[in-house]
Amino acid sequence: MQVQNLSKLFFAGVLLSALFLPLGVIADVLGDQQRFSVDSEYDIKQREELDAVLQVANSTIYFYIEKTWWASLSENAREQGEQSLIALADEFEQNAYPRLTQTFGSEWKPGIDNDPIITVLFHEMREHAGGYTNYGDEFLRLQNPKSNEREMIYLNAKNLQSPLLKSFLAHEFVHVITFNQKNRLKDVTEEVWLNEVRAEYASTLLGYDLSYETSVVKQRVENFLSDSTNSLTEWFNITVDYGAVHLFSQYLVDQYGVQVLADSLNSHEVGIVSLNDALAKGKFEKTFTQVFSDWLIALFLNDCSYGERYCYHNPHLVNFRIIPQTNFLPGVGNSTLTLNNSTKDWAGNWVKILGGQEVLEVKFQGNSSALFDVPYIIENVDRTFSVHTLELNLEGGGSVVLPKFNSEVRSIIFLPFSKTKSTKLEEPYLSHPFSFVATASSRTPQEEDALISQLLSQIEFLRKEIARLQTELALKLGGVKVACNSISGNLFFGMKGGKVSCLQEFLKAQGEEIYPEGLVTGNFGPLTLNAVIRFQEKYADDILTPVNLAKGNGYVGFFTRAKINSFLP
Repeated sequence: MQVQNLSKLFFAGVLLSALFLPLGVIADVLGDQQRFSVDSEYDIKQREELDAVLQVANSTIYFYIEKTWWASLSENAREQGEQSLIALADEFEQNAYPRLTQTFGSEWKPGIDNDPIITVLFHEMREHAGGYTNYGDEFLRLQNPKSNEREMIYLNAKNLQSPLLKSFLAHEFVHVITFNQKNRLKDVTEEVWLNEVRAEYASTLLGYDLSYETSVVKQRVENFLSDSTNSLTEWFNITVDYGAVHLFSQYLVDQYGVQVLADSLNSHEVGIVSLNDALAKGKFEKTFTQVFSDWLIALFLNDCSYGERYCYHNPHLVNFRIIPQTNFLPGVGNSTLTLNNSTKDWAGNWVKILGGQEVLEVKFQGNSSALFDVPYIIENVDRTFSVHTLELNLEGGGSVVLPKFNSEVRSIIFLPFSKTKSTKLEEPYLSHPFSFVATASSRTPQEEDALISQLLSQIEFLRKEIARLQTELALKLGGVKVACNSISGNLFFGMKGGKVSCLQEFLKAQGEEIYPEGLVTGNFGPLTLNAVIRFQEKYADDILTPVNLAKGNGYVGFFTRAKINSFLP
């Protein structure tokens, strides 16, 4: 754990500190008693100060123990505790310190106290606390009255016999290194989540995780599974936060090597931008967004055979897999399933859909103010998988159609995530809504559209046929009165008289399809001309084809009159 409440002190203060550094080194000696400031949020009694005694020391580290707690132990417990501290000091001096500084760089040395030795204070802390650092200790009391003016680490005294103790120490020492490499040398403050990513990998780097049952890995897997949809980058300093950053650190180093963590620490940027710098420096053709997407896929698949980026190499994690949120569609009839959810930036979501009919269409819609990526995985009936990416439009929507669902495809798993916020990740996060609409049917959307179009065409044809038959029947039964029994003589545009009126009455009787105006005036004008043309083209086989015409001309000649007279009684 890490405390940075004073890490934003102006760095002119570092220069001020240098002016007041001691001129010589006065090393602490065994048995020394010191009063230390502690963080009341971690201390089991919410104390702000306590007395501690130096019990063990070597060339790299001082181990101070809370005086009252140490005195409360039995003589046998104190003896065992001292042996644990000696072993821990040796391990830090011979392995942890050289390996971590070689990888990530040095802490501030000789530091604010002009003493190259790291101070560790063991005191009673609240349950589940492993330890913390406080960057305020890197400043003089003139600047920070609660400063201990040391490169300092705090560990939970209750873990003195824990197999995880050396992992906790290594974790916190990485934070001490980070202060020097980022805050002091580059005048930037690392984002907490990435600071924790590096610190979480320390135990694996040092070989402390060989036994799964006594490893940090086991603890972090349990933390992560308590809420796998927790944001990687939003930090509340709770156990699930550590689960996410730990599993990401394992994946990142498995795929890109520990140097990517070191290069991001050496960057003058912080957070995602620094990781992008490190990936580019390592000549990896990936961005953080792509790495994050691959990580979500690996958490579900965890199988290198589907792609080198879709798996863990850590032996403790090769069988680890996320169980997605599973949603079933009915196996009979057409059905629709709507799923509404929300997510914060850089949080994983795994949504599985199965069941339904032969054709599955799934539509995704993200909040238009957010930026989503939606990788998805198709599971075939033979339990093999393929990885895809949903193409989204400018409004944040997209769809996929699986025409052989159930027969060839068993399920589809969507992994939507928001990448809206990539800088200033310390600021408050928003939740971004998203939804899925899954529709199961026996036909594809294209087949549905074609069928609908075909049915509409048939309906239109039948409507016209009914109108024609109704007109013919009305004429034959005398239901529609026409002024004459037949039309004799040719009729054409511009004529007037009773024959034109007879023609107009006939055309009117044919319905709106032929003569929508329905005017009977005795004048052969443009409306009548157009009506005759429509009639001629409707019965083109009897009127136009015999005289080799493709279109009507409005002239009521022999063949037109013959067709008209065939309708009249």
